[in-house]
Amino acid sequence: MKTQRLTFHTDPGHGWLEVTRADLAELGILGLISPYSYTDGPRFYLEEDCDATLYLEGAKAAGWVLHLVDKYAENSFVRELPGVTA
Repeated sequence: MKTQRLTFHTDPGHGWLEVTRADLAELGILGLISPYSYTDGPRFYLEEDCDATLYLEGAKAAGWVLHLVDKYAENSFVRELPGVTA
């Protein structure tokens, strides 16, 4: 069983779940991430509405135990990152 501590970044308008590229690949969902999420290469910031849910459901199905930590910022750095491209 895999256990993870993940950061959920939020600002006044939206939220993103920070995960690794490796974990997306392990869950088989790397190619399913929308352009509404962001990346800095090894880490992805999954938008809260669809992509984060896809990850959370996949992790649950895989039997992973997740602990989410909230991190709020007025102007989140996530918005400055490049969007995910297919």
